[in-house]
Amino acid sequence: MPKRILLAEDDHEITQLIESHLKQENYTVFSALDGEEAAAFIEKETVDLILLDLMLPKINGMDLLKRIRESSVVPVLIISAKGSDLDKALGLGFGADDYLSKPFSMIELTARVQAAIRRATQYTQTESKPADLPTISFKDLILDLHMFSAKVKGKSVRLTLKEFHILKLFLTHRSRVFTKEQIYQLIWEDDYYGNENVINVHIRRLREKIEEDPSTPQYIQTIWGIGYKMGD
Repeated sequence: MPKRILLAEDDHEITQLIESHLKQENYTVFSALDGEEAAAFIEKETVDLILLDLMLPKINGMDLLKRIRESSVVPVLIISAKGSDLDKALGLGFGADDYLSKPFSMIELTARVQAAIRRATQYTQTESKPADLPTISFKDLILDLHMFSAKVKGKSVRLTLKEFHILKLFLTHRSRVFTKEQIYQLIWEDDYYGNENVINVHIRRLREKIEEDPSTPQYIQTIWGIGYKMGD
């Protein structure tokens, strides 16, 4: 069955271009030209991915993203001409899975869509499999590999799927330093397009959740000029 995508974009030409291309790739595409229309659609229908423009009329993309994350973990890929670090940080901080700055190629868009849907499908399948509850622990941090969750000093920490996989990567390779490019390729399963800020935002958000003092991290350490690793 074709995967279902909601495209929330107010530019008619861009909408037609993306719609046409994704339909050729065997996706079912639904379009919304403003935030209210998109919100109403999401309340009634389920989709496998949302392509979300930030500059939507009526309800802007960032507010719509916050609404979506109140009740859903559906992958959200932001597409926007607003490409500043602030907008990327806000979008990813509110729970976006990835970010594409306009203009972008249809080849890159398709690759990002495929990767996001594949990760979400793998997550759902893994979550539904019965298993013992394997965990990885380090200091006061416990990562539950079955429940996709973490605890620090016995307190539950709510992680996004990408935050979970980043933490798992560091915990299962504690002596290894990962560059930002390596992290992106391993977690996003995609070529690195210089999306350094995507990694920075996810690391910052993860530190805010697991570190007692994010400014002096005990778990995820920065190796200046190289990347990140799990603390000693």
